[in-house]
Amino acid sequence: MGHSIAEAARRSGLSIDTLRYYERIKLLDPPERDAAGRRDYSEEDLTWLAFLTRLRTTGMPIRRMREYASLRRRGTASAGRRKAILVEQRAVVAERIEELRACMDVLDYKIGNYERIERDAALVPSEATA
Repeated sequence: MGHSIAEAARRSGLSIDTLRYYERIKLLDPPERDAAGRRDYSEEDLTWLAFLTRLRTTGMPIRRMREYASLRRRGTASAGRRKAILVEQRAVVAERIEELRACMDVLDYKIGNYERIERDAALVPSEATA
């Protein structure tokens, strides 16, 4: 059983416009059509959309995603290049994680500093109670 475009949008977390856009730029193969001519997305289509969403979340540019999608259509003959694209993107993600860890360290330091300030302020008797 297939899924309407509205259901595919809901399940993928993408908008209907994004689904049509992905189809137009050839990230997504045109889905089958039902008897009335409406798009009929398969589970395989939804799995592919979930993967595309993950790639976007990693910051992969649409241009690179299009290359990957084009290679995917070629089957196993393109496995080496597809793997290389993912390895390259993994390196980008690893670098971003390190940047975020450094940011987290700064935030933790600053939060700790403010906690010390608040703790020290609580130890000093206020002028109103003296």
